[in-house]
Amino acid sequence: MRTVRTSNSGSSTLFQWIVFTLLTLGGILFLIPFVWMILSAFKPESEVLRIPPTLLPETFTMDNFKNLFANMNFGVYLKNTLIIVLFSFLGLFLNAMAGFGFAKYKFKGRDKLFYLVLATMMIPGQVTMIPVYLILNSMELTNTLIGIVLPGLVGAFGIFLFRQFMSAIPDELLEATRLDGASEFRTFFQIVLPMSKPILSVQAILTFIAGWNSFLWPLIIANDEKLYTLSVGLSLLKGQYSSNFALQMAGSAFMVVPILIIFAIFQKYIIDNYSISGMK
Repeated sequence: MRTVRTSNSGSSTLFQWIVFTLLTLGGILFLIPFVWMILSAFKPESEVLRIPPTLLPETFTMDNFKNLFANMNFGVYLKNTLIIVLFSFLGLFLNAMAGFGFAKYKFKGRDKLFYLVLATMMIPGQVTMIPVYLILNSMELTNTLIGIVLPGLVGAFGIFLFRQFMSAIPDELLEATRLDGASEFRTFFQIVLPMSKPILSVQAILTFIAGWNSFLWPLIIANDEKLYTLSVGLSLLKGQYSSNFALQMAGSAFMVVPILIIFAIFQKYIIDNYSISGMK
């Protein structure tokens, strides 16, 4: 019996090492193009086109990034994108408030209204773009930042996630805060939101990625280049400078790196969210 256990343990360890090695090699293969893109952003165009290619830049330069802001209006695109992200975070709190209402308040038609909200998740966004555009056009909000931001302030998916998470918050805790004289807004901001840090962090990352990568809707609703976002600007960059690969690498790196930074900051809370979900 001892021999069998030792054999099974040894084969299991060998299998784990094989899987670990394959995953490591796969991860390295996936990282090589990304690392090459980041490093190529700091190379001159002649070095990017060199064959065989170089990984580390022999001539380190910031001219590609300077060119983005000096000649490609990336400063304007960045400002518009940050405004969209800022209002998206405002929408994040609106989603949280709606989720809290569905989770902890009892009112007539609550479940039917919640099912109606969930039903909107089954409708592709491309289907609603034309009606939303016509509504905004009738309100004279086309070709404005408000028209870009307004349709994405709230979303059914975010409301659903907050509702599911906040349903697990004990009702006794909320009743105790109300007995102490706290208002509903104070209960929400001082009790519910701090307890919802894991789901807030997950939603914050999703909200930032959606706002940062916003492309199709700003392209449809805005006719003025001064209202374009970074994604639209990167698309214009690829069209106007299709042969300047170093400049394209700089634009792509400028788009990707902030997302990685945000993910690194909120990674701890994402892991906590998975741990809490597993405990439930």
